[in-house]
Amino acid sequence: MTAVEPKPAVQDTFDSLNPATDEVVGTHPVHTAEDVQAAVAAARIAAGWWAGLGFEGRADRLRRWNGIITHRLAELCDVVSKETGKPAGDAQLEAVLAIEHIHWAARNARKVLGRKRRSAGLLLSNHTATVEYQPLGVVGVIGPWNYPVYTPLGSITYALAAGNAVVFKPSEYTPGVGKWLVDTFAEVVPEYPVLQLVTGFGATGAALVGAGVDKIAFTGSTATGKKIMAAAAETLTPVVIEAGGKDPLIVDSDADLDAAADAAVWGAFSNSGQTCIGVERVYVHERVYDQFVDKVVALTRGVKPGEQYGPMTMPSQLDVVRRHIADALARGGRALTGGADAVGDRFVEPTVLVDVPEDSAAVREETFGPTMTIAKVRDMDEAVEKANATVYGLGSTVFSRANATRLAQRLKAGMISINAPFSFAGAASLPFGGVGDSGFGRIHGPEGLREFARPKAVARQRFAVPIKLTTFARTEKTDKLVSKLVTGLYGRKR
Repeated sequence: MTAVEPKPAVQDTFDSLNPATDEVVGTHPVHTAEDVQAAVAAARIAAGWWAGLGFEGRADRLRRWNGIITHRLAELCDVVSKETGKPAGDAQLEAVLAIEHIHWAARNARKVLGRKRRSAGLLLSNHTATVEYQPLGVVGVIGPWNYPVYTPLGSITYALAAGNAVVFKPSEYTPGVGKWLVDTFAEVVPEYPVLQLVTGFGATGAALVGAGVDKIAFTGSTATGKKIMAAAAETLTPVVIEAGGKDPLIVDSDADLDAAADAAVWGAFSNSGQTCIGVERVYVHERVYDQFVDKVVALTRGVKPGEQYGPMTMPSQLDVVRRHIADALARGGRALTGGADAVGDRFVEPTVLVDVPEDSAAVREETFGPTMTIAKVRDMDEAVEKANATVYGLGSTVFSRANATRLAQRLKAGMISINAPFSFAGAASLPFGGVGDSGFGRIHGPEGLREFARPKAVARQRFAVPIKLTTFARTEKTDKLVSKLVTGLYGRKR
């Protein structure tokens, strides 16, 4: 009698939808905790091989991957547009920024992480001292849906350049983008699964946090970031958290008002306001307040949902935007554009709110939609005070001719852009991250490379000296000599 082979379990799947049309863009597996564990185990083996390629070997593969992304840019942008609903031009903008970051990380990894000599100090002048950065091993990256190329690659690229293998869990709203990135990377790194994809919902992400990775890089809401930190603490897994923001833009009396108004409109409404570093609050010097508001309103009237920006990608966010607008209006605020009827089934009309109390939800909570509040202030001291009166501290923007640098120094934020919107995000050499409820740790720049590596310090004795300090044979005479030496070196009054 022939044995009957058991049928393999049917894997659950989910559909990725175009938020503008509900058209099914693709179907993807819901990876279980066992699937995630298997991916991490495979990544552990791949990490050793990948680290063994050295800086130049890895840089070569990253450059080749960058070439594929560049030559197939239209294809990638099509996937992004279908899964997020954003216009092709906006999809291209984030992809181009990501390409710049891949180039920078590949080019600078050795310079930032390679072995360097340090001073051993006078007491250990018979030693050499060096420090180098070694890969962590396997990094888990949990990405967002609002910028599904630029944001996760800010972690993935730097982790790879530092010598780590990566297991990537994209948002359930943009799994196709994640698959495209992982598949194209495999074209230049076919030997081992150095960059792997796991797809699914919150449970899949939770499984990745608990799967024994060496670090988690998360981008998303503050609430979810706190849950990930709590789970990671159980295994002392370090985390990088890039969470929410309530970013301000401040406008001084000497600012270029045309440029400031254009930056405010772009910062508030691009990507349907679904930007962690987007402009949500604006504080304007009373001398130029009326002019600035008029310019913002005129520009906003030319911004059309479905043309300049796409739908709300996550349907539940519509309720948040609706609640914030309603609360602002109920508490005495006025809508100069958009307003009570701004929130539709998929799209939200760009909404400019004025006279909104500072303790309202529209000012205190992250809206993550195409709205902005504009407030008049008597001077820049009041502007800075109100800008800093938040639990968040991600990005900020300053428009001023004479006082921009001084104002930037006073703002509580991880990143500041002066006289232009979001410039810090495009500069690959600058670290990206926030403070407070906006999270901690950094991606991008030298800090981003070091975030995914561990420092190793090495002190080597070159020759023996008569005065030995680390021995039980040390004499009282030696102790007195050391005391005199230290006093002579460091005890002088300045």
